[in-house]
Amino acid sequence: QVQLVESGGGLVQAGGSLRLSCAASGRTFSTSAKGWFRQAPGKEREFVSAIDSSGGRIYYADSVKGRFTISRDNVKNLMYLQMNSLKPEDTAVYYCAADRSPERLLGGYFEVRGQGTLVTVSS
Repeated sequence: QVQLVESGGGLVQAGGSLRLSCAASGRTFSTSAKGWFRQAPGKEREFVSAIDSSGGRIYYADSVKGRFTISRDNVKNLMYLQMNSLKPEDTAVYYCAADRSPERLLGGYFEVRGQGTLVTVSS
């Protein structure tokens, strides 16, 4: 079983930046693709970004393209989401997720998910 733990959330002003981290532990072989989802209050869960094990396939939601960058360090079993030019509409709980392919994450499927970290962007 894979465990995912997010960190790095917080309060930031519009236009600012944050970097989220996701630490993976356990049996990660079958869930090598990683990604991020978010859920704002009163809204449905939304795909944000996904990356395959080698970093060769990366996907972003249109709403974050050009502002967010996903990356991973396979030696440290860490994944990151660098968020720049943050907007109030980026306010949400951000979840780290894992599955066998980034395309499944893009489709909204995941085998395991973390507890989430809150990002609040003030205007």
